[in-house]
Amino acid sequence: MALATLMPTGANRTLQRAPKHDVLPMPSLEYTDAVAKETAHLYERVKDVVPAIEWPFFAPYIKAINDLKAARNAVILAHNYMTPEIFHCVADKVGDSLQLARLAGETDADVIVQCGVHFMAETSKILNPEKTVLIPDMEAGCSLAESITGADVRLLREAHPGVPIVAYVNTSAEVKAEVDICCTSANAVQVVESLNAPKVIMLPDQYLAQYVASQTDVEIISWKGACEVHERFTGEELRAYRETDPNLRIIAHPECPQDVIAEADYTGSTSQMTKWIEDHKPSKVVLVTECSMADNVAADIRDVEFVRPCNLCPHMKRITLAKILDSLVHMREEVEVDPALIERARASVERMVNLKS
Repeated sequence: MALATLMPTGANRTLQRAPKHDVLPMPSLEYTDAVAKETAHLYERVKDVVPAIEWPFFAPYIKAINDLKAARNAVILAHNYMTPEIFHCVADKVGDSLQLARLAGETDADVIVQCGVHFMAETSKILNPEKTVLIPDMEAGCSLAESITGADVRLLREAHPGVPIVAYVNTSAEVKAEVDICCTSANAVQVVESLNAPKVIMLPDQYLAQYVASQTDVEIISWKGACEVHERFTGEELRAYRETDPNLRIIAHPECPQDVIAEADYTGSTSQMTKWIEDHKPSKVVLVTECSMADNVAADIRDVEFVRPCNLCPHMKRITLAKILDSLVHMREEVEVDPALIERARASVERMVNLKS
């Protein structure tokens, strides 16, 4: 399985701000006995990962957000990298990028609040152009999405005529509009092989491309982008963890470098990681990915000990309860995608979403 790598030249975003709804009164954020009682069942879910001293601050926001969702007919979609008080206490639907894309296309809500990063919000808008899509912080970006532009993709087509192009969902709407199909880490190998081509261009994550190349006979031409969180892990770091306990199990995300994947007992997307833990119930495990993921899984699977090599995503962590509340009160920041891009971008996303397992 051959692998060639191309270099990025930069990227831009297509998100815009366009608030157009009435502003609602800001709810009270006082921690009262009533708030404590109403949110007690939610704290029970996260008590092992959220310190009790923090709950009086979080609880009023959680109650206010959940109340406002009903008032706005809004749904909150949260990625697995959101912090536990968001993931477990205000989100209506959670998952990895593929799950969120499917859920975005299925919702009946009038308003989608995307708790993730900007390419996820764009994907929701592409699949729901008639709905209002909000992202609580417009600056929640992604190093992968920023590494490539639509112009770069057009140059790739010129350089490799007839070679199909797969874009990781971690890309802008502009890029999605230029490619044949999208993929996520959960279905990347399946997507590549579905094209029935001897050679495929896969962008923008070089490490995911390397992983796919190791799993298929298709020749992969890659782009030199990377996730700033996963790229920081090293095989040496993981060997040091394993030396402390030979029974430790290591699960890595395919956006990690090859020396990390070589040290792992299992490699998979965030949803696949969760399923592996549920199925195998190791006594102790390391999740080699963004560290809020471990907190969210630990809140659900309490008989597994999680060792946390904590690399935070600075973009994901821009999303907070306070910003979610502000977004719902003021209906900001609204995501707009150029209508000229939507149909073309939707085609590549829907091909991924509709691909049969």
